[in-house]
Amino acid sequence: MKSVCELRSKRESSSRIVNTQINIAIIGGGPAGLRAAEVCAERGAAVTIYDAKRSVGRKFLVAGKSGLNITNIAGFEEFVARYSGGNAMPAAFWHDCLREFGPDALRKWAADLGVETFAASGGKVFPVNKKAAPLLRRWVARLRELGVRFAMNHRWTGIDSDLRIHFDDHSAVKCDAVILALGGASWPETGSDGGWVRILEAHDIRVQPLRAANCGWEVAWTDETRAAVEGKPLHNLRVRAGETGVTGELMLTRYGIEGTCIYQLGRALRAMETPELVIDFKPTFTVEKLVAKMESARRNFLAEAQVRWKLPAQACAILAQFHGPFDSAEALARVTKECRIPLVRSRPIAEAISSAGGVCWSELDSKLMLKKLPGVFCCGEMLDWDAPTGGFLLQGCFATGTRAAMAACGA
Repeated sequence: MKSVCELRSKRESSSRIVNTQINIAIIGGGPAGLRAAEVCAERGAAVTIYDAKRSVGRKFLVAGKSGLNITNIAGFEEFVARYSGGNAMPAAFWHDCLREFGPDALRKWAADLGVETFAASGGKVFPVNKKAAPLLRRWVARLRELGVRFAMNHRWTGIDSDLRIHFDDHSAVKCDAVILALGGASWPETGSDGGWVRILEAHDIRVQPLRAANCGWEVAWTDETRAAVEGKPLHNLRVRAGETGVTGELMLTRYGIEGTCIYQLGRALRAMETPELVIDFKPTFTVEKLVAKMESARRNFLAEAQVRWKLPAQACAILAQFHGPFDSAEALARVTKECRIPLVRSRPIAEAISSAGGVCWSELDSKLMLKKLPGVFCCGEMLDWDAPTGGFLLQGCFATGTRAAMAACGA
């Protein structure tokens, strides 16, 4: 596949253009798009960011409301293992991509903006003040200093094979390269509404359906159970979906279950014909040890478990709904260690933190260029990959934005 510079040189071979600066359009002003713009501008390209909203970084700001988690200090192999992708994703893609721009590089990038970071529990890395707005302001200021232009209120509506891009105001712009960074379909009010799918499909580019990821799942609570569990957490759990297991916490809601554990199990749950969670409420105890702690109890086993096992009332309510009543301490101990909870469905994609699905890997070359639209690159959540929260999502956007930008500039 020819590089953008080779394609551009061929288009200009019959003309006498003195200015050889590459003109690159970035469609989408989220983290992946802003990072791509930064890399291109640093390499001397003339860069314009086009976004349908009035300002850039809107999803970035929403993500930062509860503390901006930009990356993670997990070891490299553990870090890479948090990413999954659709069919035909190159086996070494995330190894290579994260070596090009990984967690250390991202922390240095933030420090260069004057934003110091720290590692918290679970390896999550935050700015010292945990806020997104100050970092975004400094980032946009740097982009402006690099000469990046911002064209807001420009909704992308199409592209021609000669890299002429079209917008909803009927304007069109000719470019030497285009980087698409339009996000998935979660939090559509921020601009990532998935409207780009039909545009690419019109060019016969295959896109895996966008689905909710890092989201809650619905459970058919009874009214009695809902009253006992709503708004309450569950700590120190071992949670499994199929053969995939994680440790951590869950949050119980009026409609079902939220929390980091279920986010990490999202891919496994989506692959199940009848999704269910299997929870070990007491992972540090064996069945035998739990039975022994019941001592002489012969009835009211759930009530006794709250005292003798320190089993939370909300866990008891779940056990009672799905596995009760209990006629022995052993029966209760066994389901406490393996409580199966059937799930109804995931929450709507509009509520999800991120989305799975996206541009199929078979449609892309190793530099993230669309094979059917030479000179057009994709990055960020548009690609068919997903990762759990904890810093991995944003790191993936930065890394893929970096790779697409370097390729667009001919690297």
